[in-house]
Amino acid sequence: MQPLITSRRNPLVRRLRALAGRKGREQEGLVLLEGTHLLQELAPLLEHKDLQLELVATPAWIEGHQPLLALFKPMPRLQLVSEEVLQAALSTVHPDGVAALMPLALLPQCPVPPTFVLALDRVQDPGNLGTLLRTALAADVQMVWQGSGADPLSPKVVRSSAGAILRLPHQRFGPSEAMGVEGLQQALMDGQDRGLQVVATLVPGIGPALPLCPYWELDWTRPTALVLGNEGSGLHPDLQGCCTHAVTLPHSTAVESLNVASAAVPLLLERRRATMTAPSQQSG
Repeated sequence: MQPLITSRRNPLVRRLRALAGRKGREQEGLVLLEGTHLLQELAPLLEHKDLQLELVATPAWIEGHQPLLALFKPMPRLQLVSEEVLQAALSTVHPDGVAALMPLALLPQCPVPPTFVLALDRVQDPGNLGTLLRTALAADVQMVWQGSGADPLSPKVVRSSAGAILRLPHQRFGPSEAMGVEGLQQALMDGQDRGLQVVATLVPGIGPALPLCPYWELDWTRPTALVLGNEGSGLHPDLQGCCTHAVTLPHSTAVESLNVASAAVPLLLERRRATMTAPSQQSG
C-alpha cells in the first residue's frame, strides 16, 4: 500500500481525470470505475483471472469494506488518498470513497455472431445511453452497436448503466457522426446477410415503405436487430434503408413522442417475453 496522498496537485489526480476521456483510456488501456457499486459489479468478472486490480480509496473506505476486498484475488494494489483528493480526481459530485482502474481487455466480447442486437443511431445523452444499456442487459441483448453518439465508457454512462456496460458486449462506430452511421449501416447489412431481421421503430406514414405493425405483432422469436434513432432527428435515412421491418409503439396523443430510453423498454422486454414463452406455445 502506498503512502496517503493529500495534495490535489499530485500527478494521480491528473491521471484519473485523463482516464475519464477516451484518449486517456486508450493510452493506458484502462477504464475508470467510480464508486463501490461498480466495484461490486466488477468482482465476478475477475474470477479465475490472475490479475491484480488497482484501487484508489480513502482509508475510511478501506476500513469499512474488508469483505468486498477479500473477494479479489490477488488482493488489489491500493493507493490511499484523502477525500479531498478523490473528489478532485473524479467526476462524481460526492464520491463514496473508491475508484477502480480496470483493464479494457476485461470488457466482454461476443463469442459468436449475435442473434439479438440493439443498434443505436447517434444517441447523444449519456443518461439515455446508460439506461438503454441497463435495459438491454435485462432483456438478454447479446450485443450493442453504436453509430457514434455518447461515449459508452465515460463515467456518467458507466454509472447510469449501473455497471451493465461491464457485462454487455458493445461496439461503437465512429469517431465522427458520418463514420458512425456508415459503420452501423455496414454492421446492419452484414447482420441481414446472417439472417437478422432489422427492425426500426417508426411513426405510421413516415419513413420508408416497410412491413409495419404494432410491436407486439412482430415475430420477435426470429434473430433480430432493433434499431433506435437519435433523440432529436430520429433514425438516419441511410439506416432506415437497412431495415427489413418496422414497428409502432402506440401511445397517447397527449405527448408527441417518447424518450428513446423509455421507448426501448417495452420493445426489448417484448422480445424477451416472446422467446421465453415460445416453447410453451409450441407445445400447447
